Amino acid sequence: MNTFSLKALQTLSCGDVVFIGRAGEENSLAASIDTELPPAYFPVGTHFTSVDNKNAPLFQVVQNGYTPSRCGKHSIEGMWVELLCDVEKDTTYSVHPVKKELSLAWVTLSDKGARKQRVDGSGPLIEQLVRDAYTLSYSRGFIIPDEELQLRQLLSDLALLQKFDLILTTGGTGVAPRDVTPEATLKVIDRRLRGIEQAMMAASLQKTPHAVVSRAVAGTLGGSLIINMPGSTKAVAENLEAVLPALGHTIAKLQGDPADCGN
Repeated sequence: MNTFSLKALQTLSCGDVVFIGRAGEENSLAASIDTELPPAYFPVGTHFTSVDNKNAPLFQVVQNGYTPSRCGKHSIEGMWVELLCDVEKDTTYSVHPVKKELSLAWVTLSDKGARKQRVDGSGPLIEQLVRDAYTLSYSRGFIIPDEELQLRQLLSDLALLQKFDLILTTGGTGVAPRDVTPEATLKVIDRRLRGIEQAMMAASLQKTPHAVVSRAVAGTLGGSLIINMPGSTKAVAENLEAVLPALGHTIAKLQGDPADCGN
């Protein structure tokens, strides 16, 4: 079991978000790392539990990346974590990482929504429907304009650096001039999952002939499953209903689950 020794340099409260860098760097928590993996490689939603306190949750990873250094010339690599309990100053903790449940990122593509001219209903609905079907360790939403490059950059970050298990987009799957979600997705995924696309199309065609216009794409990037959803709340519900039962199994196999598929 990989363990870390962490010493709090200040008193922190449950819900605080602090940055943890490599051992010896400036941090809100000073980390003495007893594993070969640097902090930035832990997927979002990973919980760190206290070895000394019956594996009680101490904090969870909410973001991986870099923060500016106050002393040196180089940025510090590490992770932002959310405290799940109060932490006392000068207390040392022995912790280990645990990742059991799924993490979800949802991305709403909307020019008007990004300008605060439209309330986003589809993104929060995605979170609600997935949470009703699965236990989530962490979820996070984004809203961006219909810009292909911006979406490509965000999908790559969410999958390869943050390591979300499931990434669902909503909007931009039709044939309007600004609909670029499928193009952006196709340029970043490793493997396309046409079965998921076909299941959503079949479900939508039972409701409306306009479903033939959808160009929604599904595929994998690293250990993440990425699926495009239409923009309306009604279509999101219809599409998710068709594929939700298969998503947990798909992610498990994608991430190396050795169990036989027939069991």
